[in-house]
Amino acid sequence: MFDIVIKDGILIDPEALTRRTGSVGIQAGKIAAVTQSEICGKQEINAAGRIVAPGFIDIHGHVDLDAYCGELSLRQGITTTIGGNCGFSPLDVEAFFSAHEKNGFIINQAEMIGHSISLRETVGAVDPLKPATPQQLSRMEAMVEKAFEAGACGLSLGLAYAPGSSNEEVYHLSRLAARYGRIVAVDTRMRTGIDMYSLVEAVDIARQTGARIQISHLVYQYGTGVVDEALAVINRARADGLDIRFDSGMYTQWATHIGAVLFDEDSMAVNGWRLEDILVITGKYNGRRLTMDIYRELRTTAPHTAVVVFTGVEEEIYLALSHPYGMPSTDTGPYAPGEGHPQIAGSFPRYFRQMVGERYELTIMEAVRKATLLPAETLGFPAKGRLRAGMDADLVVFDMKTIMDKAEFGLPNAKPEGIDYVLVNGRLALDKGRLVESTAGQAVRCHKPVYDYQI
Repeated sequence: MFDIVIKDGILIDPEALTRRTGSVGIQAGKIAAVTQSEICGKQEINAAGRIVAPGFIDIHGHVDLDAYCGELSLRQGITTTIGGNCGFSPLDVEAFFSAHEKNGFIINQAEMIGHSISLRETVGAVDPLKPATPQQLSRMEAMVEKAFEAGACGLSLGLAYAPGSSNEEVYHLSRLAARYGRIVAVDTRMRTGIDMYSLVEAVDIARQTGARIQISHLVYQYGTGVVDEALAVINRARADGLDIRFDSGMYTQWATHIGAVLFDEDSMAVNGWRLEDILVITGKYNGRRLTMDIYRELRTTAPHTAVVVFTGVEEEIYLALSHPYGMPSTDTGPYAPGEGHPQIAGSFPRYFRQMVGERYELTIMEAVRKATLLPAETLGFPAKGRLRAGMDADLVVFDMKTIMDKAEFGLPNAKPEGIDYVLVNGRLALDKGRLVESTAGQAVRCHKPVYDYQI
Protein backbone atom coordinates (compact mmCIF):
# COMPACT_ATOMS: atom_id res chain seq x y z
CA MET A 1 0.00 0.00 0.00
CA PHE A 2 1.32 3.43 -0.97
CA ASP A 3 1.44 6.50 1.26
CA ILE A 4 -0.72 8.48 -1.18
CA VAL A 5 -2.45 7.47 -4.39
CA ILE A 6 -3.75 9.97 -6.93
CA LYS A 7 -6.47 7.94 -8.63
CA ASP A 8 -7.92 7.94 -12.12
CA GLY A 9 -6.50 11.26 -13.33
CA ILE A 10 -5.48 12.40 -16.80
CA LEU A 11 -1.75 11.78 -16.54
CA ILE A 12 0.47 14.12 -18.58
CA ASP A 13 3.94 12.75 -19.32
CA PRO A 14 6.13 15.70 -20.43
CA GLU A 15 8.93 13.40 -21.57
CA ALA A 16 6.82 11.29 -23.93
CA LEU A 17 4.32 14.11 -24.62
CA THR A 18 1.41 11.75 -23.95
CA ARG A 19 -1.80 11.78 -21.93
CA ARG A 20 -3.61 8.78 -20.53
CA THR A 21 -5.91 7.94 -17.66
CA GLY A 22 -4.21 6.31 -14.71
CA SER A 23 -3.06 6.56 -11.12
CA VAL A 24 0.11 7.66 -9.36
CA GLY A 25 1.41 5.90 -6.26
CA ILE A 26 3.63 7.87 -3.89
CA GLN A 27 5.97 6.39 -1.30
CA ALA A 28 8.57 8.10 0.91
CA GLY A 29 8.46 11.36 -1.02
CA LYS A 30 8.97 9.76 -4.44
CA ILE A 31 6.78 8.65 -7.30
CA ALA A 32 6.69 4.89 -6.83
CA ALA A 33 4.22 3.88 -9.55
CA VAL A 34 2.52 5.37 -12.61
CA THR A 35 -0.03 2.82 -13.71
CA GLN A 36 -3.40 2.06 -15.24
CA SER A 37 -3.84 -0.79 -12.78
CA GLU A 38 -5.85 -0.53 -9.56
CA ILE A 39 -3.66 0.59 -6.63
CA CYS A 40 -4.44 1.59 -3.06
CA GLY A 41 -3.00 4.12 -0.66
CA LYS A 42 -3.29 5.17 2.98
CA GLN A 43 -4.58 8.44 1.57
CA GLU A 44 -6.36 8.60 -1.77
CA ILE A 45 -7.08 11.59 -3.99
CA ASN A 46 -9.80 11.30 -6.59
CA ALA A 47 -8.46 13.02 -9.71
CA ALA A 48 -11.13 11.83 -12.17
CA GLY A 49 -11.45 14.31 -15.05
CA ARG A 50 -8.49 16.36 -13.83
CA ILE A 51 -4.97 16.81 -15.11
CA VAL A 52 -2.17 15.20 -13.08
CA ALA A 53 1.23 16.65 -13.93
CA PRO A 54 4.64 17.24 -12.39
CA GLY A 55 4.64 20.34 -10.21
CA PHE A 56 5.42 23.54 -12.08
CA ILE A 57 8.97 24.92 -11.96
CA ASP A 58 9.16 28.70 -11.92
CA ILE A 59 12.48 29.42 -13.55
CA HIS A 60 12.44 33.14 -12.77
CA GLY A 61 11.31 34.37 -9.37
CA HIS A 62 12.41 36.26 -6.28
CA VAL A 63 10.78 34.26 -3.49
CA ASP A 64 14.01 33.89 -1.50
CA LEU A 65 12.42 32.35 1.64
CA ASP A 66 9.52 34.81 1.84
CA ALA A 67 6.68 32.68 3.23
CA TYR A 68 3.75 34.65 1.82
CA CYS A 69 5.34 34.83 -1.62
CA GLY A 70 5.94 31.09 -1.42
CA GLU A 71 2.30 30.46 -0.58
CA LEU A 72 1.10 32.47 -3.58
CA SER A 73 3.43 30.40 -5.75
CA LEU A 74 2.16 27.12 -4.31
CA ARG A 75 -1.43 28.12 -5.03
CA GLN A 76 -0.46 28.46 -8.71
CA GLY A 77 0.77 24.86 -8.77
CA ILE A 78 4.43 25.84 -8.46
CA THR A 79 6.44 23.30 -6.45
CA THR A 80 9.95 24.59 -7.23
CA THR A 81 11.07 28.19 -7.57
CA ILE A 82 14.41 29.57 -8.75
CA GLY A 83 15.50 32.73 -6.92
CA GLY A 84 18.40 35.12 -7.07
CA ASN A 85 17.47 36.45 -10.52
CA CYS A 86 18.14 39.87 -12.11
CA GLY A 87 21.53 40.21 -10.44
CA PHE A 88 20.09 40.25 -6.92
CA SER A 89 20.47 37.34 -4.49
CA PRO A 90 21.55 36.36 -0.99
CA LEU A 91 25.33 36.59 -0.90
CA ASP A 92 25.85 33.61 1.39
CA VAL A 93 24.20 30.83 -0.59
CA GLU A 94 25.32 28.20 1.93
CA ALA A 95 23.58 30.09 4.76
CA PHE A 96 20.47 30.45 2.58
CA PHE A 97 20.27 26.74 1.88
CA SER A 98 21.07 25.87 5.50
CA ALA A 99 18.21 28.04 6.75
CA HIS A 100 15.87 26.33 4.30
CA GLU A 101 17.05 22.87 5.33
CA LYS A 102 16.76 23.68 9.03
CA ASN A 103 13.32 25.26 8.97
CA GLY A 104 11.69 23.83 5.85
CA PHE A 105 9.74 25.95 3.39
CA ILE A 106 6.43 25.79 1.60
CA ILE A 107 7.99 24.88 -1.79
CA ASN A 108 11.37 23.77 -3.11
CA GLN A 109 13.94 26.48 -3.77
CA ALA A 110 16.99 26.67 -5.99
CA GLU A 111 19.10 29.81 -5.98
CA MET A 112 21.35 31.78 -8.30
CA ILE A 113 24.15 34.12 -7.29
CA GLY A 114 23.48 37.68 -8.43
CA HIS A 115 26.17 39.83 -10.01
CA SER A 116 24.86 43.20 -10.97
CA ILE A 117 23.42 44.30 -7.63
CA SER A 118 24.48 41.92 -4.87
CA LEU A 119 28.08 41.13 -5.81
CA ARG A 120 28.95 44.53 -7.23
CA GLU A 121 27.66 46.45 -4.23
CA THR A 122 29.39 44.08 -1.80
CA VAL A 123 32.81 44.61 -3.37
CA GLY A 124 32.32 48.38 -3.60
CA ALA A 125 31.28 48.77 -7.25
CA VAL A 126 28.31 50.85 -6.16
CA ASP A 127 28.08 53.12 -9.19
CA PRO A 128 25.86 51.26 -11.70
CA LEU A 129 27.34 53.31 -14.54
CA LYS A 130 30.97 52.36 -13.88
CA PRO A 131 32.78 49.03 -14.37
CA ALA A 132 34.26 47.06 -11.50
CA THR A 133 38.00 47.37 -10.91
CA PRO A 134 40.28 44.33 -11.39
CA GLN A 135 40.52 43.97 -7.61
CA GLN A 136 36.73 44.07 -7.26
CA LEU A 137 36.34 41.52 -10.04
CA SER A 138 38.81 39.19 -8.32
CA ARG A 139 36.72 39.33 -5.15
CA MET A 140 33.53 38.68 -7.12
CA GLU A 141 35.07 35.64 -8.78
CA ALA A 142 35.90 34.14 -5.39
CA MET A 143 32.36 34.77 -4.15
CA VAL A 144 30.79 33.23 -7.26
CA GLU A 145 32.95 30.12 -6.95
CA LYS A 146 31.98 29.81 -3.28
CA ALA A 147 28.30 30.06 -4.24
CA PHE A 148 28.66 27.38 -6.91
CA GLU A 149 30.41 25.10 -4.44
CA ALA A 150 27.44 25.59 -2.10
CA GLY A 151 25.04 24.53 -4.86
CA ALA A 152 23.91 27.74 -6.60
CA CYS A 153 22.26 26.73 -9.86
CA GLY A 154 23.51 29.66 -11.89
CA LEU A 155 24.81 33.19 -12.21
CA SER A 156 22.33 36.01 -12.73
CA LEU A 157 23.26 39.20 -14.55
CA GLY A 158 21.03 42.21 -13.98
CA LEU A 159 22.67 44.34 -16.65
CA ALA A 160 19.66 46.65 -16.82
CA TYR A 161 20.45 47.65 -13.23
CA ALA A 162 24.21 48.02 -13.72
CA PRO A 163 24.63 49.12 -17.34
CA GLY A 164 28.21 50.16 -16.59
CA SER A 165 29.27 46.53 -16.07
CA SER A 166 32.24 45.79 -18.31
CA ASN A 167 32.55 42.91 -20.74
CA GLU A 168 35.56 41.83 -18.72
CA GLU A 169 33.57 41.24 -15.54
CA VAL A 170 30.63 39.67 -17.39
CA TYR A 171 32.86 37.31 -19.37
CA HIS A 172 35.06 36.34 -16.41
CA LEU A 173 32.09 35.37 -14.25
CA SER A 174 30.26 33.68 -17.12
CA ARG A 175 33.33 31.55 -17.91
CA LEU A 176 33.25 30.44 -14.29
CA ALA A 177 29.60 29.46 -14.67
CA ALA A 178 30.44 27.52 -17.84
CA ARG A 179 33.24 25.72 -16.03
CA TYR A 180 30.79 24.59 -13.36
CA GLY A 181 28.11 23.71 -15.90
CA ARG A 182 25.71 26.33 -14.53
CA ILE A 183 23.29 28.55 -16.42
CA VAL A 184 23.77 32.30 -16.83
CA ALA A 185 20.48 34.19 -16.55
CA VAL A 186 20.60 37.61 -18.22
CA ASP A 187 18.33 40.58 -17.56
CA THR A 188 19.60 42.35 -20.67
CA ARG A 189 21.20 45.79 -20.76
CA MET A 190 18.35 47.50 -22.60
CA ARG A 191 18.66 51.18 -23.34
CA THR A 192 15.38 51.56 -25.20
CA GLY A 193 12.30 49.42 -25.71
CA ILE A 194 13.45 48.45 -29.21
CA ASP A 195 17.14 47.92 -28.43
CA MET A 196 18.03 44.64 -30.11
CA TYR A 197 21.75 45.13 -29.49
CA SER A 198 21.17 44.19 -25.84
CA LEU A 199 19.98 40.74 -26.89
CA VAL A 200 22.86 40.30 -29.33
CA GLU A 201 25.16 41.20 -26.44
CA ALA A 202 23.60 38.49 -24.26
CA VAL A 203 23.99 35.93 -27.03
CA ASP A 204 27.61 36.99 -27.41
CA ILE A 205 28.22 36.01 -23.78
CA ALA A 206 27.53 32.44 -24.85
CA ARG A 207 29.69 32.82 -27.93
CA GLN A 208 32.66 34.23 -26.00
CA THR A 209 32.49 32.07 -22.86
CA GLY A 210 30.73 28.80 -23.70
CA ALA A 211 28.08 29.47 -21.06
CA ARG A 212 24.47 28.39 -21.46
CA ILE A 213 22.26 31.51 -21.48
CA GLN A 214 18.76 32.03 -20.09
CA ILE A 215 17.25 35.35 -21.23
CA SER A 216 15.09 36.72 -18.43
CA HIS A 217 11.43 37.74 -18.96
CA LEU A 218 11.70 38.13 -22.73
CA VAL A 219 8.40 39.94 -23.22
CA TYR A 220 9.17 42.45 -20.49
CA GLN A 221 12.36 43.22 -22.39
CA TYR A 222 11.25 43.01 -26.03
CA GLY A 223 7.45 42.87 -26.03
CA THR A 224 7.16 46.31 -27.60
CA GLY A 225 6.73 45.16 -31.16
CA VAL A 226 10.10 43.44 -31.62
CA VAL A 227 9.59 39.95 -30.15
CA ASP A 228 9.68 38.43 -33.62
CA GLU A 229 13.11 40.01 -34.14
CA ALA A 230 14.24 38.79 -30.72
CA LEU A 231 13.17 35.24 -31.53
CA ALA A 232 15.03 35.46 -34.85
CA VAL A 233 18.22 36.39 -32.95
CA ILE A 234 17.71 33.45 -30.60
CA ASN A 235 16.97 31.04 -33.44
CA ARG A 236 20.09 32.09 -35.32
CA ALA A 237 22.22 31.64 -32.18
CA ARG A 238 20.80 28.18 -31.59
CA ALA A 239 21.44 27.28 -35.23
CA ASP A 240 25.06 28.28 -34.58
CA GLY A 241 25.20 25.73 -31.75
CA LEU A 242 24.74 28.12 -28.81
CA ASP A 243 22.44 27.06 -25.97
CA ILE A 244 20.09 30.05 -25.62
CA ARG A 245 16.76 29.73 -23.83
CA PHE A 246 14.37 32.22 -22.26
CA ASP A 247 11.48 32.71 -19.90
CA SER A 248 8.48 35.01 -20.16
CA GLY A 249 5.56 36.06 -18.00
CA MET A 250 1.94 36.31 -19.06
CA TYR A 251 1.79 40.10 -18.88
CA THR A 252 3.29 43.00 -20.82
CA GLN A 253 3.31 45.31 -17.79
CA TRP A 254 6.52 44.85 -15.81
CA ALA A 255 7.57 45.73 -12.28
CA THR A 256 10.75 46.90 -10.60
CA HIS A 257 11.86 49.51 -8.04
CA ILE A 258 11.62 53.21 -8.77
CA GLY A 259 15.24 53.84 -7.75
CA ALA A 260 16.64 51.77 -10.63
CA VAL A 261 18.90 53.59 -13.07
CA LEU A 262 16.47 52.89 -15.89
CA PHE A 263 14.07 55.41 -14.28
CA ASP A 264 16.52 58.28 -14.63
CA GLU A 265 14.79 61.15 -16.39
CA ASP A 266 16.96 60.76 -19.50
CA SER A 267 16.14 57.06 -19.72
CA MET A 268 12.44 57.77 -19.24
CA ALA A 269 12.55 60.28 -22.09
CA VAL A 270 14.46 57.95 -24.45
CA ASN A 271 11.92 55.16 -23.83
CA GLY A 272 8.92 57.45 -24.09
CA TRP A 273 7.60 56.43 -20.68
CA ARG A 274 5.11 58.92 -19.33
CA LEU A 275 4.61 59.32 -15.59
CA GLU A 276 0.92 58.51 -15.94
CA ASP A 277 1.90 55.14 -17.50
CA ILE A 278 3.63 54.06 -14.27
CA LEU A 279 1.65 52.66 -11.33
CA VAL A 280 2.96 52.51 -7.76
CA ILE A 281 2.34 49.04 -6.27
CA THR A 282 3.89 49.30 -2.79
CA GLY A 283 4.08 51.83 0.02
CA LYS A 284 2.02 54.89 0.82
CA TYR A 285 1.21 55.64 -2.82
CA ASN A 286 0.11 52.08 -3.61
CA GLY A 287 -2.45 52.14 -6.42
CA ARG A 288 -1.61 55.65 -7.63
CA ARG A 289 -0.08 56.70 -10.93
CA LEU A 290 3.10 58.72 -10.82
CA THR A 291 3.08 62.49 -10.87
CA MET A 292 6.26 64.52 -11.01
CA ASP A 293 6.01 65.23 -7.27
CA ILE A 294 5.52 61.54 -6.39
CA TYR A 295 8.27 60.50 -8.82
CA ARG A 296 10.81 62.86 -7.30
CA GLU A 297 9.82 62.01 -3.74
CA LEU A 298 10.11 58.26 -4.26
CA ARG A 299 13.36 58.48 -6.19
CA THR A 300 14.83 60.53 -3.36
CA THR A 301 13.36 59.08 -0.17
CA ALA A 302 11.91 55.64 -1.03
CA PRO A 303 13.87 54.22 -4.01
CA HIS A 304 12.89 50.62 -3.18
CA THR A 305 9.22 51.38 -3.84
CA ALA A 306 7.92 49.02 -6.55
CA VAL A 307 6.23 50.36 -9.65
CA VAL A 308 4.70 48.86 -12.79
CA VAL A 309 5.26 50.23 -16.27
CA PHE A 310 2.24 49.84 -18.53
CA THR A 311 3.67 49.07 -21.94
CA GLY A 312 3.95 46.31 -24.51
CA VAL A 313 1.98 44.37 -27.11
CA GLU A 314 -0.14 41.52 -25.71
CA GLU A 315 0.08 39.29 -28.79
CA GLU A 316 3.83 39.03 -28.28
CA ILE A 317 3.28 37.08 -25.06
CA TYR A 318 1.75 34.22 -27.03
CA LEU A 319 4.36 34.42 -29.77
CA ALA A 320 7.16 34.13 -27.21
CA LEU A 321 5.67 31.28 -25.20
CA SER A 322 4.93 29.26 -28.32
CA HIS A 323 8.66 29.03 -29.00
CA PRO A 324 10.16 25.58 -28.29
CA TYR A 325 12.65 27.03 -25.77
CA GLY A 326 10.35 29.55 -24.08
CA MET A 327 9.27 28.81 -20.51
CA PRO A 328 6.58 30.46 -18.36
CA SER A 329 7.73 32.39 -15.30
CA THR A 330 6.29 34.70 -12.65
CA ASP A 331 9.04 37.23 -11.78
CA THR A 332 7.32 37.08 -8.39
CA GLY A 333 8.70 38.74 -5.30
CA PRO A 334 7.85 39.47 -1.68
CA TYR A 335 5.01 41.94 -1.19
CA ALA A 336 2.61 42.72 1.62
CA PRO A 337 -0.98 41.52 1.09
CA GLY A 338 -2.74 43.90 -1.26
CA GLU A 339 0.49 45.08 -2.85
CA GLY A 340 2.28 43.95 -5.97
CA HIS A 341 1.72 42.81 -9.54
CA PRO A 342 -0.92 40.16 -10.41
CA GLN A 343 1.89 37.93 -11.70
CA ILE A 344 2.54 36.93 -8.07
CA ALA A 345 -0.73 34.96 -7.92
CA GLY A 346 -1.96 34.48 -11.47
CA SER A 347 0.89 33.66 -13.85
CA PHE A 348 0.67 29.88 -14.25
CA PRO A 349 -3.14 29.57 -14.19
CA ARG A 350 -3.23 32.37 -16.76
CA TYR A 351 -0.64 30.52 -18.88
CA PHE A 352 -2.73 27.34 -19.03
CA ARG A 353 -6.03 29.14 -19.48
CA GLN A 354 -4.85 31.35 -22.32
CA MET A 355 -2.22 29.26 -24.07
CA VAL A 356 -4.22 25.98 -23.96
CA GLY A 357 -7.83 26.62 -23.00
CA GLU A 358 -8.67 29.77 -24.96
CA ARG A 359 -6.16 30.40 -27.74
CA TYR A 360 -5.05 26.81 -28.51
CA GLU A 361 -1.45 27.99 -28.91
CA LEU A 362 -0.16 24.81 -27.22
CA THR A 363 -1.45 21.33 -26.53
CA ILE A 364 -1.78 20.45 -22.86
CA MET A 365 1.20 18.11 -23.20
CA GLU A 366 3.43 20.81 -24.65
CA ALA A 367 2.24 23.40 -22.13
CA VAL A 368 3.08 21.05 -19.26
CA ARG A 369 6.49 20.27 -20.78
CA LYS A 370 7.40 23.97 -20.90
CA ALA A 371 6.38 24.43 -17.27
CA THR A 372 8.09 21.31 -15.91
CA LEU A 373 10.56 19.24 -17.93
CA LEU A 374 12.12 22.10 -19.93
CA PRO A 375 13.14 24.15 -16.85
CA ALA A 376 14.27 20.97 -15.07
CA GLU A 377 16.55 20.11 -18.00
CA THR A 378 17.73 23.71 -18.32
CA LEU A 379 18.83 23.87 -14.69
CA GLY A 380 19.97 20.28 -14.28
CA PHE A 381 17.30 18.86 -11.94
CA PRO A 382 17.29 15.14 -12.86
CA ALA A 383 14.54 14.13 -10.42
CA LYS A 384 12.05 16.94 -11.12
CA GLY A 385 9.71 17.82 -13.95
CA ARG A 386 9.03 14.18 -14.83
CA LEU A 387 6.10 11.82 -14.21
CA ARG A 388 7.68 8.42 -13.69
CA ALA A 389 8.82 6.11 -10.93
CA GLY A 390 11.82 7.30 -8.96
CA MET A 391 11.18 11.01 -9.49
CA ASP A 392 10.44 13.49 -6.69
CA ALA A 393 6.74 13.46 -5.88
CA ASP A 394 6.15 17.13 -6.72
CA LEU A 395 2.73 17.01 -8.36
CA VAL A 396 -0.18 19.23 -9.26
CA VAL A 397 -3.79 18.20 -9.92
CA PHE A 398 -5.87 20.77 -11.79
CA ASP A 399 -9.06 21.08 -13.82
CA MET A 400 -8.33 22.29 -17.34
CA LYS A 401 -11.97 23.32 -17.73
CA THR A 402 -11.96 25.69 -14.75
CA ILE A 403 -8.36 26.78 -14.22
CA MET A 404 -8.29 30.56 -14.14
CA ASP A 405 -6.31 33.43 -12.70
CA LYS A 406 -8.29 35.93 -10.64
CA ALA A 407 -5.51 38.37 -9.76
CA GLU A 408 -5.54 41.84 -11.29
CA PHE A 409 -4.05 45.25 -10.66
CA GLY A 410 -5.57 46.46 -7.41
CA LEU A 411 -6.23 42.86 -6.34
CA PRO A 412 -2.86 41.22 -7.03
CA ASN A 413 -3.07 38.37 -4.53
CA ALA A 414 -6.49 36.94 -5.49
CA LYS A 415 -6.37 33.15 -5.40
CA PRO A 416 -6.67 31.28 -8.70
CA GLU A 417 -9.37 28.72 -9.45
CA GLY A 418 -9.14 25.17 -10.75
CA ILE A 419 -5.98 24.01 -8.95
CA ASP A 420 -7.26 21.35 -6.58
CA TYR A 421 -4.21 19.64 -5.10
CA VAL A 422 -0.50 20.31 -4.90
CA LEU A 423 1.99 17.81 -3.46
CA VAL A 424 5.55 18.77 -2.54
CA ASN A 425 8.02 15.93 -2.00
CA GLY A 426 5.16 13.51 -1.50
CA ARG A 427 3.33 15.60 1.08
CA LEU A 428 -0.06 17.11 0.36
CA ALA A 429 0.45 20.86 0.68
CA LEU A 430 -2.70 22.28 -0.95
CA ASP A 431 -6.04 20.50 -0.55
CA LYS A 432 -8.85 22.10 -2.56
CA GLY A 433 -7.59 25.58 -1.84
CA ARG A 434 -6.74 24.87 1.79
CA LEU A 435 -3.10 25.15 2.83
CA VAL A 436 -2.33 22.02 4.86
CA GLU A 437 1.48 21.80 4.81
CA SER A 438 4.03 24.62 4.84
CA THR A 439 7.39 22.90 5.41
CA ALA A 440 7.58 20.18 2.73
CA GLY A 441 9.80 22.15 0.37
CA GLN A 442 13.47 21.27 0.14
CA ALA A 443 16.56 23.22 -0.84
CA VAL A 444 17.63 22.27 -4.36
CA ARG A 445 21.42 22.36 -4.56
CA CYS A 446 23.15 21.92 -7.90
CA HIS A 447 26.35 19.90 -7.73
CA LYS A 448 27.38 19.20 -11.29
CA PRO A 449 31.08 18.34 -11.40
CA VAL A 450 33.57 20.90 -12.65
CA TYR A 451 34.85 19.85 -16.06
CA ASP A 452 37.92 20.71 -18.15
CA TYR A 453 37.07 23.91 -19.90
CA GLN A 454 38.68 26.02 -22.59
CA ILE A 455 37.37 28.86 -24.74
